[in-house]
Amino acid sequence: MTALVVVMGVSGSGKTTVGERLAKRLSVPYAEADDFHPPRNVAKMAAGTPLDDADRAPWLDAIASWLAEHAGGGGVVACSALGRRYRDRLREDAPGVFFVHLDGTPELIAERLAGREGHFMPPALLGSQFHTLEQLDADEAGGVVSIDGTPEQVLARTVAQLPEA
Repeated sequence: MTALVVVMGVSGSGKTTVGERLAKRLSVPYAEADDFHPPRNVAKMAAGTPLDDADRAPWLDAIASWLAEHAGGGGVVACSALGRRYRDRLREDAPGVFFVHLDGTPELIAERLAGREGHFMPPALLGSQFHTLEQLDADEAGGVVSIDGTPEQVLARTVAQLPEA
């Protein structure tokens, strides 16, 4: 399978954990969207200020380029991709991308964020992420996966959502 997948969701939903495991399972490269943020964006989020679309534009462009570069052989990127317009931007360069939305309750995700260390995204911004989140539309290639359970259970549900090659 040469899947091109974006593992999406709010901060703390398990994008990195699931994305890394999925890439390993599929034997494709993995990228962390956080690594594509310019330092200015990281500083803004670390200060508790949500990004606006002008902040996100170069970040999304860089992720879209990575996806396009890996379209032939597959790849997995963990990226919030919270809004339809952001997912549309990624699809412009990588039309075959499949989105896996890791979904959980605000309470569960807040609990996970509270236990996380060493990440620039403060738990205080979780509310703004849920406010920004737009569910996948019926015309978007993708699926929703519950984050309840172990990482292995979430990975198994994720793999089950992927289209057949």
